[in-house]
Amino acid sequence: MTVSTEGLQLKTSSRVLSALVELLSSMRFAISLLTVICIASVIGTVIKQHEPLNNYVNQFGPFWADVFASASLFSVYSAWWFLLILAFLVTSTSLCIARNTPKIFADFKTFKENVREQSLKAFPSRAEQTLDESAEVAANRIGQTLLASGWKVKLQSREREAGTGWMVAAKKGTANKIGYLAAHSAIVLVCIGGLLDGDLMVRAQMWFNGKTPFAGGGLIADVPAQHRLSPSNPTFRGNLLVTEGTTAGTAILAQPNGVLLQDLPFSVELKKFVVEYYDTGMPKLFASDIVIHDHETGEQKATRVEVNHPASHRGINIYQSSFDDGGSKVTLQALPLNGKAQPFQVSGVIGGTAPLTNGTEALTLEFTGLRVINVENFSGGSVSGTDVRGVDLRSAIESRLGSGHKTVTEKVLRNVGPSISYKLRDASGQAIEYNNYMLPVEIDGARMYLLGMRESPAEPMRYLRVPVDRDDSLGDFVLLRAALADPALRALAVQRYATSAVEGGRAGLSDALQGSAARALDLFAGAERIDIPGNANMPSQPARGGLPSVSAFLEANVPAAERERASDVLVRILNGTLFELMQIARERAGLAPLPRDETTQTFMTNTVLSLSDAFYYPAPVTFKLQDFEHVQASVFQVARAPGQNIVYLGCLLLILGVFAMLYVRERRIWVWLAPTVDGRSQASMALSSNRKTMESDQEFDVLKTKLLKVPA
Repeated sequence: MTVSTEGLQLKTSSRVLSALVELLSSMRFAISLLTVICIASVIGTVIKQHEPLNNYVNQFGPFWADVFASASLFSVYSAWWFLLILAFLVTSTSLCIARNTPKIFADFKTFKENVREQSLKAFPSRAEQTLDESAEVAANRIGQTLLASGWKVKLQSREREAGTGWMVAAKKGTANKIGYLAAHSAIVLVCIGGLLDGDLMVRAQMWFNGKTPFAGGGLIADVPAQHRLSPSNPTFRGNLLVTEGTTAGTAILAQPNGVLLQDLPFSVELKKFVVEYYDTGMPKLFASDIVIHDHETGEQKATRVEVNHPASHRGINIYQSSFDDGGSKVTLQALPLNGKAQPFQVSGVIGGTAPLTNGTEALTLEFTGLRVINVENFSGGSVSGTDVRGVDLRSAIESRLGSGHKTVTEKVLRNVGPSISYKLRDASGQAIEYNNYMLPVEIDGARMYLLGMRESPAEPMRYLRVPVDRDDSLGDFVLLRAALADPALRALAVQRYATSAVEGGRAGLSDALQGSAARALDLFAGAERIDIPGNANMPSQPARGGLPSVSAFLEANVPAAERERASDVLVRILNGTLFELMQIARERAGLAPLPRDETTQTFMTNTVLSLSDAFYYPAPVTFKLQDFEHVQASVFQVARAPGQNIVYLGCLLLILGVFAMLYVRERRIWVWLAPTVDGRSQASMALSSNRKTMESDQEFDVLKTKLLKVPA
């Protein structure tokens, strides 16, 4: 039997209906639908599904985000057109199966024993031989030999002028056609399972039961009934977030314009969340010890949910999806970076907010995240390959061989401790995100606090490095920043610097040095405004302070030929003045002066750079994580999937069908035995196979030897 790509030929007077039925039941239409589904699945794999719209706007831009959203590319597998294509594919494939199944079963029963003797000569695999047996005896012998080899055999006698001839027809490997039915039935079953486990039932309730997505906020218990789905909902898939020590029984089903709430017939209580990490900081294991409370019977069932090891209750599977913060309590220490604010503490809960003021401006502090483990790569740099003294031929070869993810520089991973993420939102709703580490990190031999910020989620974090003092704190940096903002202390520092730098107390030289030092310190402190020169692409803009102000002053007032020497002198004066300012700040705070050693010099060098960068920090204060009480939360995916077993059955049939079609060869053999006048018989043999392989030729040679006694 040859499987046809043509569809059902409906006998009707309507040509349009006949053509439509033929197209819908044709194999070419089913293959086209399957191709479209494969392309849509690739899109759904490449583009993250069910993300907030702002994430897509940041990734693709407003225009393309709207275009993709209108085509439902952000929720491909629940899009109406995807479900419609699935439905058409089920219909088309089912019609193809219905059209070809009768032919396949009819082909199972037939041996095609009525083939003509002359037709055997047209087969590529054929042979002829004169046998010393009569046609009937030879036919029985050949039939028994084929039966013993696993062939199904049928004998047919034909009357001829010379006597009775016999046709031996045999077949083997008819399970190949079962593979066709199994593979196509698998497509139907998988699509039906996808329709049952998709959003089709949820959408039907939205269409016919008046259910609408909820786009507001507040407590889950206060959400109206029109946004809730019944516990008897036959199919759904949603997320359930449970904090340690609490119970939850309502899942969230994400929709393009809001969420639907799915009430469960039970509640999940999270006793303990367990998480283990690899050395790289990636989670190795996260599991949840839970207790399931049945609403109807009151039964309490304790179990553990791990990744790939779900729990099940009342036909609903509970999967470990991820984990999140469950409302950890944090205490932050506010440290001034503009020299005017005062240190203070603020407490809150992750996910909560706290009101702040910046003079007359109202701000909102949003506690967005707490990470107790941060593993970073601290590998050092490598010698350039262009330096012949640093070329290692063996290392150069090994770095280019082996695993595709191998890097030239070996990773040095280290846990740098907890970090806090927060946002400062102004009255207009604009927010800047910050990420600060709780503990200092050693960078290039110096311990520093890392204060990160970014203005958009699409940008990477940019970090302000602030060196620690001898007490491993930010106390000296805060003192120096506050002193830098005080004109009186700046003047005193300039005076002390000039007195210590000028030997013999020469008044003229001391006055000139004081003037230069005061100018440099005022520029660095931002007290003297100066514009940074612009260019064709960027107009000039006022410098806020720091080293950019000093550089702009030199470019505006010093000739280019003398600029390098003047900058060296001015930076040396600035460093000396800032050191005196540091000593004055410590003296006012009742602290001992810093010794003039290498440690102090390194600290002051890093502090000058940090102070310069701090002028461009967008907030007047930074918040350092002082203390926290970590509370974990587990994110479960709860699903009632009636089509799951159907999909499993479809996958099994698909495997069987593919193996049957690829590895089972259908073969048919015919042997025509014509009687001769001397009582012997003339045998003509032919073999056909659905695939021409070397095994077929070898099998035919063996059969010739067995059946016709042709020498090998």
